[in-house]
This record gives sequence, C-alpha cells and structure tokens, in this order.
Amino acid sequence: MGAMRLSSAPDRDDARALATLHAALDAGVTLLDTADAYCRDAGETGHNERLIARALATWKGDASRVRVATKGGLTRPGGRWVADGRARHLAAACAASRKALGVERISLYQLHAPDPRTSLATSVRALAALQRDGLVEQIGLCNVSLGALREALDLAPIAAVQVELSPWHDASLRGGLVELCAERGLLLLAHRPLGGAENRRRLLNDPALAAVAERHGASPADVVLAWLRSLSEVIVPLPGPARPETARTLSRALSLSSEDLASLDARFPAARMMRVPRAQRRPPDDAPGDVVLVMGTAGAGKSTRAAELVADGYERLNRDETGGRLGGLLPALEEHLAMGRRKVVLDNTYLSRASRNAVVETAWAHGVPVRCIWLQMSLEEAQVNVVQRMLARHGRLLGPEEMKRAARDDPGVIAPGVLFRHRRELGPPEPSEGFARVDVVPFVRQPRPDYDGRAVVFWYDGVVRTSRGGARTPLSPDDVALVPGAREWLARQRDEGWRLCGVSWHPEVASETMRAEDVEAVFSRTHELLGLEIEHVWCPHGDGPPVCWCRKPLPGLGVVLIERHRLDPARCVSIGRDSSDRAFARALGFTYRDAADVFRSTPDPVR
Repeated sequence: MGAMRLSSAPDRDDARALATLHAALDAGVTLLDTADAYCRDAGETGHNERLIARALATWKGDASRVRVATKGGLTRPGGRWVADGRARHLAAACAASRKALGVERISLYQLHAPDPRTSLATSVRALAALQRDGLVEQIGLCNVSLGALREALDLAPIAAVQVELSPWHDASLRGGLVELCAERGLLLLAHRPLGGAENRRRLLNDPALAAVAERHGASPADVVLAWLRSLSEVIVPLPGPARPETARTLSRALSLSSEDLASLDARFPAARMMRVPRAQRRPPDDAPGDVVLVMGTAGAGKSTRAAELVADGYERLNRDETGGRLGGLLPALEEHLAMGRRKVVLDNTYLSRASRNAVVETAWAHGVPVRCIWLQMSLEEAQVNVVQRMLARHGRLLGPEEMKRAARDDPGVIAPGVLFRHRRELGPPEPSEGFARVDVVPFVRQPRPDYDGRAVVFWYDGVVRTSRGGARTPLSPDDVALVPGAREWLARQRDEGWRLCGVSWHPEVASETMRAEDVEAVFSRTHELLGLEIEHVWCPHGDGPPVCWCRKPLPGLGVVLIERHRLDPARCVSIGRDSSDRAFARALGFTYRDAADVFRSTPDPVR
C-alpha cells in the first residue's frame, strides 16, 4: 500500500489515516510505502512516516511481518517538491526517517527522484554508503529512466525501482524498464496503479475491465491490480486508499483466467512486452516493407527528410497534419499496414523510448521491420533553425503570448522552454529498441552563397556604454556614458567596411519602469555620442526563465540580423563581456572577442 494520500490530501485526518492503515494491515498488507516528503510542507517533514510508526505500534497484529519502504531526496519548501540528491542531505534524511519510523535500520530506502543539480552517481553512492553502514537493508530508486537504472546498477546493488505504472500509463513497460527489472530480479513498485484521480472515470467505465469484473463479482480496481501482478512476479502495485472501507478491499486476490488476460491484453497491448518474447514479436530485418521513424528535436529537419522519403514512394504520417497526440497516429499506421501499404515514414518528435516502442510494436504486429533515422543536432543549432522558421513564416520574432496563439495553427512555432524540455527528455535511439537499423545523421549547416555580408555585432551595456548612475543600463539620455576606447574602435571598423549592429535587453519595459520610447531615446543618445550609425535590436521581455527568443544567450536577435542583411556568420564578430555573450556568439557561429581585449589593443576584429 502507498500511504502518501494519508498526509497530502487536503482533507486529511490523522485518526482516519490510522484507521485506514489498520484496515489495510488487517486485510493482509505487508508492505507500506512512505517518504519523508509526504507532508504538506517542510515544517512537517516526516509526517507520513510518523503516522505509519504509530499505526504499527498500535496495531494488534504481528508488526514484524510488515516491511516499510521509505524515501529521501525530495524536500517541500513552501509546499513545493524540490529534489536534493546530495550525499549529505541523503545521510541526514535517512537519520531523520529512522527516527520518525522508530527503527534502527530501514527495510528499503529509495532515492525519491533524481536531482538535476547532483549527479545520479553521487546519489547512488550515498545510498550504498548507508547500506554499508547498516542503516538500511536494501536500496532503491524512484522515477528513473531505463538509462539511469542501468547506470545505477553498475554502481550499487539496487533492489527495487518505483515508477508509475497503470493501464493508462505504460511508459515503463514500453520503455523497457519493467523488462529489465524482471531480467535482474528487481522489485518493481508500481505507484498510481489505478491511474490516479484523472483516470477514475476511465477505470469505472472501461468495458473490458467491467466485463472481467462482472465475471468475478469484483470491482474494476480489483481487476487492474490483478492484471498488473500477472505481468511479472516482480511487479508490486501500490494502491493508495485514503479510507478504511477502501483499504479493506486490498485483501481481494483475483485469479484471472486465460480468457480474462486475453481480453485485457487486447485492451492494453503494452502487456505483450511481458507476455510474448521479443524473438516471437520481431519480424526479420529483411522482411517486406519498411516503416521509418525520423526522430530528432524540434528544428532538426525531420520534415525535410520525410519529404525525401515521400518522393521515394513512402507515405507520411505526421501529427502536425492530422492533429491530436502521437498515440493518435497508431490507428492510421495500423490501417496502412493492414491494407498492404508497407512503406511508411513518421516524422514526429519521438523523445522517449516508450513513444518509439508503440510504433515499433505496431509495425511488428504486421510483420514489418522498423528503422530509425536519428537527426543529431546541438541545442544551439536547433534554436537557430526554430528562429529561422519563425522569421520565414511570420516575418519577425513573436513575443511570448504571440507564440502561444500562433502555435495553435502553426506547430512550427516553438517557445524556448519547449526546446529545452525536448533536449532534457530526449533519449537517443538504440538498436536494442528493436530497430533493424539506426542511421545517425549529424546536422551540417549548408552555406548560403548569397549570404556573404560581414558585421560587428556588439552588446551595448557594459561593452560600449554604461550608466552614470550605476544602473544596469542607462535609464535616460543624460545617464549614458561611453566605455573608453569604444567609439574609436567602432569607427575604425566602420571605415574598414564592417556593418555595425548592436544588441541589448531592456526588461524595464516589461516591468513598466521604462517605456519603449524611453529606451529608444537612450539609444539615440548613445549613437550621438558614438558619432556612428548603428542598427540596434533589443529585447523588451522580463527576467526569469526564457520565454522569448530575443534575450541572450538565445540567438533570436542575431538570426534577425543575419537574415535582414544576409550575413555570413563565419565573417561576423561578436563583442561581449561575459559567458552569455560567448554562448550567443557560439550559437550563431560568430567569432567571439572580449570587449576588454578588443578596445585595448586590437585595431581590427578579424585577422
């Protein structure tokens, strides 16, 4: 049983929670899953663990037969969930959990979630140290990918993995994680096995579940739990009852017939991953037909590669054209293959192994092999491509709200956060997924012969001008002061035939402490003092996580200048002063020069 809701539910009640735990124990539950973070906020860390300790202490049964699994590595500042996988935090959290549970040694101690700021290896080694010191009996991981589990298994004796698994959330099945756990004999703790509150209606109204439930005089929930257990002996569902009457039903142990399993497996086909050996599911790599999965992040050129295949006689299935979700393409693929149309290309953002598996299994069911074309591209290259596409289709950089509206009709409009998420979640394709072949195609930006212009692109604030009053940027024309040497150096570049372009950021417009016309007045004064004609572009959006393409180090404004003046990035120089300026130049392919060095000694930006 998972005990989270007993501490996190808005209407929680400790007396009812204790009664629920006692009812579950009376029903035969022998594993209770908890965590120090199962509470409302950091002020009551360990609330759920203390509840379980009280329940076991006051239960009339044999508490020695009950295992308690707990977790560390998540904190609750202000009620938020924040990962902390540092070794010192896990050691302190384990000590606090032992105290809250009233035990000398924890039966199973799990890393609650990977910490993006701490290497997984550091966290896993910290768990292993706790085990070596005798403070925990076994160690496990929660909410990890297949790759992370593989890494951890090379570092420590992982005994259990906890992930979400239900008929409506089968990513751990399709992604190979359950299969690996079964191969290695690792306990697979399935949280949210009934799909959570958002799937309650589906649970109650699913016809396949209802039919099996009726045959057994049971509930659909009972059927789901029995079906999950039938997939592998390593799977342990963790239902989370919040009331005694619900907890009492946990003792029901259905025995599903072969007819029941066939019906449920047809309804939830990811079960084939565990029921049928891969060798029986996979067709020969040289079997007739060819389903091609073109994958890569947004902006990687998937549509271009798909068009080439269409010209060779393939039929294209793309979510941007049909609408809906990725899963919605599977019936169309099924229909094509059933009709004997066995050359199909799908060019969508298949980030995960699980999303790709659905395509692979659908093709295999029709005896068709699958190959993958992986368009490799750096994040910076993808950013430039996304901005170029926006300029080509909309004529300018769109603001945050404009992007949201435009994306409804133009899937090619992508916000920075989406691309960052793609990069974060992207799992490189592997032959082990069942591909007949994985063709890796590195991105190479092709030169454009008519783009031969050159420019000096500089950052204004702190590079060519400062604020007399010490502000981040001049706040008025009278506040502008030039950086020594900037005027003379820029004039020399102008005389040498370089185009001069400046880039800046003015969040004061978003915060309404300056108006756009005030910003332009400051630019006018800057150019007057420089005595030069300079094309300037600037970002008016606020600070915080990037929501626009025009704030450095994102390359939006640089791409605007390239397209407007047909610049050759290899002939352009970017002048800046910090790491964000370097990143801006790197994304665009500009040569970077530090302002302090340039203005002091260099007569020409490129030699």
